[in-house]
Amino acid sequence: MENATEGTWDGLPQRLNGKIRQTLKELKFKYMTPVQSATIPLFMNNKDIAAEAITGSGKTLAFLIPLLEILIKREEKLKKNQVGALIITPTRELAVQIDEVLSHFTKHFPQFSQILLIGGSNPVDDVKKFKEFGGNIIVATPGRLEDMFRRQADGLDLVSCVKTLDVLILDEADRLLDMGFEASLNTILGFLPKQRRTGLFSATQTQELENLVRAGLRNPVRITVKEKGVAATSTQKTPMRLQNYYMICKADEKFNNLVAFLQQRKKEKHLVFFSTCACVEYYGKALETLIKKVKVMCIHGKMKHKRNKIFTEFRKLNSGVLVCTDVMARGIDIPEVNWVLQYDPPSSASAFVHRCGRTARIGHHGSALVFLLPMEESYVNFLSINQKCPLQEMTDLESSDDCLPQLKAMAECDRAMFEKGMKAFVSYVQAYAKHECNLIFRVKDLDFCSLARGFGLLRMPRMPELRGKHFSDFICTTIDTDTIPYKDKNREKQRRQKCYGTENKNRKVKAGEILQRTKPGQNRKLKRKKGKWQH
Repeated sequence: MENATEGTWDGLPQRLNGKIRQTLKELKFKYMTPVQSATIPLFMNNKDIAAEAITGSGKTLAFLIPLLEILIKREEKLKKNQVGALIITPTRELAVQIDEVLSHFTKHFPQFSQILLIGGSNPVDDVKKFKEFGGNIIVATPGRLEDMFRRQADGLDLVSCVKTLDVLILDEADRLLDMGFEASLNTILGFLPKQRRTGLFSATQTQELENLVRAGLRNPVRITVKEKGVAATSTQKTPMRLQNYYMICKADEKFNNLVAFLQQRKKEKHLVFFSTCACVEYYGKALETLIKKVKVMCIHGKMKHKRNKIFTEFRKLNSGVLVCTDVMARGIDIPEVNWVLQYDPPSSASAFVHRCGRTARIGHHGSALVFLLPMEESYVNFLSINQKCPLQEMTDLESSDDCLPQLKAMAECDRAMFEKGMKAFVSYVQAYAKHECNLIFRVKDLDFCSLARGFGLLRMPRMPELRGKHFSDFICTTIDTDTIPYKDKNREKQRRQKCYGTENKNRKVKAGEILQRTKPGQNRKLKRKKGKWQH
């Protein structure tokens, strides 16, 4: 274990290349962080590294600088298609971020080509780009990289290209394993030469990670870096400059409190975490409508082609709201995030820490707030004991207006919004049932009526978790939800043709009109009885 303090770049035992020093000056990195001063000298002395440091501690430069120094000092210069360094990260956003930081350095070293290999783009285009421009330094996600190794039919022999590999970096290595990339990593490691320098960087240590260390590193130096003011025996993983808060509110009050919080801080930059992709889609759309004069963007793991563009655009904003899932929880460095809001507590305690780490990064101050239901209050003590992460209650939020009628009105006017709400509710309940801390987060204790009101639902969905339950406290809408149209005219036209037959597809439905379904198995008329629509 290495103990390190901050220092200047001149304090390194080996003097850095002048162009690297120039780039550090351009980026205004005057001082090394503890993880950098502990890692860089060892890496430059050809040691394998297994480094554990809290999120936001400056791990990216801790491996980029020695990586470049090693390539610069190569006796034999790399040819265009020879790979000298490989950086593997769990998410596209983190890969884009690392590639961007790397480009600040490589612009001073035209002898090195770099390439980004991530999902969301055409792999054939990546092959053409590699063959044309080369890739001495590859930044990649595991899935796309494994795919590139198997593309001999497209004229790319990446297995031969990596025989010159000097440096392998596994960033956020624990997350790589969490996301199920173990098989891909094993395949990739099988293609790489044994004689190389390997750096493994993570915020937490797990048994799976230990197995990876044994398989991929030779006699590694293990580095655990603590922040100043944190005892050596402490397991705290959140930055010292982070203020952590919690708020207790009922399920049907939570959304109102979120809207009030964001409206009172329009000039700041926020990340809002939800548990599922469907919740991001639904609440993100709602926030776009309800919070005026604020840029609201959404990002989640099921997005294919939009993610890179959204991530890049949000990073450039001075203020705004990014509604997201845990795809944004690890390693991502978004400048000047003021608040991290956790609308839903994450499925694991370690994910809680990583979410919070998107603010208060590398010496900056920041704040985080988690919304908890009354039955979840013991989670505060759990985090304090399990993660050494103390939270203080927030009680000074100004009273909020009731936005739920507007949420319901949006669903009544647009079938897309109605369907998003139903899907979000179902996904939330299913995710809740799988929570790692199931002694606190018990799905059987949920107040489903209050929860449905908080989602602005027009009626209760049909799902196994609700079977046999009574919802006398929930008032269903008097509107027949089958007649709610899509605002999108093309979608509505297709729906009419599918549900009501071709003869009705161009007809406008009058208020109170009932249409006969012609879809097989659904030949029925809807009858109005005692103010409710019944089949």
